[in-house]
Amino acid sequence: MGSLGMPELLVILIIALIVFGAGKLPQIGENLGKAIRNFKSATESGKIDVTPKKPDEISGGSKQ
Repeated sequence: MGSLGMPELLVILIIALIVFGAGKLPQIGENLGKAIRNFKSATESGKIDVTPKKPDEISGGSKQ
C-alpha cells in the first residue's frame, strides 16, 4: 500500500462534500482538530521517564 496522493485526497474531499454538505465540513474539521489535539496532549501527559539512573541516584546517594 502506498501513501495518499493528491488525486486520492481530492476524491475523498468530493465524497465528503456530497455526504455531509458544504455547511458541515468546517464544523467537522474543527471537531477533528480538537480531537487530535486532545489525543496528543493525553499521550504526552502519560509519558514516564525511562532514562537509566546511576546506582547512587537510586539508593539516595548514601553508600554503605
